[in-house]
Amino acid sequence: MDNHSVISAILEETGKAVLGKEDVLKKILTAIIAGGHILIDDIPGVGKTTIAMAFSHVLGLSYNRLQFTPDVLPSDITGFSMYDKNTGSFRYVPGAAMTNFLLADEINRASPKTQSALLEVMQEGRISIDGNTHNVPQPFIVMATQNPVGSSGTQELPESQTDRFMVRLTVGYPRKEDELQILKGTHLTKPSDLTPVITASQLLTLRQEAASVHVDDSLYAYMVSIANATRTSESITLGISPRGTMALASMTKAHAFLAGRDYAVPDDILQVAADTLPHRILLSGKARREGETAFTVLQSILRTLPLPRLTEA
Repeated sequence: MDNHSVISAILEETGKAVLGKEDVLKKILTAIIAGGHILIDDIPGVGKTTIAMAFSHVLGLSYNRLQFTPDVLPSDITGFSMYDKNTGSFRYVPGAAMTNFLLADEINRASPKTQSALLEVMQEGRISIDGNTHNVPQPFIVMATQNPVGSSGTQELPESQTDRFMVRLTVGYPRKEDELQILKGTHLTKPSDLTPVITASQLLTLRQEAASVHVDDSLYAYMVSIANATRTSESITLGISPRGTMALASMTKAHAFLAGRDYAVPDDILQVAADTLPHRILLSGKARREGETAFTVLQSILRTLPLPRLTEA
């Protein structure tokens, strides 16, 4: 199959287990192809675990799920060294992060130390235990969920940690007709019964091809202009970091790739900006008092910046 057929097959197969969330599934796949991690900010019970399991099966990836609670330790994520009396030496016992696809469920219920351990693995792609380094399998994807801030037993993730996630999404409630089908149990497939479409190595190939999508210099300049506008806005205390600009570029390429193009256009940037940038913005106190959100401030910035003109070859 060509790349466009492969992408369509992945979304179609995943959609067999997740009804009515085609847009969310496409955004998650875009982030996966872009090489990033996903943060889902939503209430419990809307299918976040099902989505994670569905993608891991369809993409042919190993899968672990870790339920974050206040008593979860960093070693539950990274693993630890255990003395083996038979050999008289220490051996490494892998933690939950030693997998291709890790669902970190309700991450904002864990202690800051445990959260930091996960974010370090996400950033470094490896684990150091007692002076020994262990690389996590590739591809390595973290899908973390968090309950709305203010829910019982939760604490908000610092901006420096949310910045490590390529996108921040919400799933939302299902439509009435989809919830009816869920209740009836019709037209639904268990994630474990889904058919793998690709393998882990093929996913790495797709990532390489997406990374080679051509981005015109005018588009790069436009991305930098967006970042600079967030850094100088009176409504924003903390603007988009260079990591955020790089994430925007990667998501732009992946969005173009999923559309079947080997080049990016301005609309690719606009389509991914709302999921890639707002969680990297810290509003000023005045903006919050006036009812602004990071999303509305970003949309205001995008409306004021002229769209780039592509350079003709």
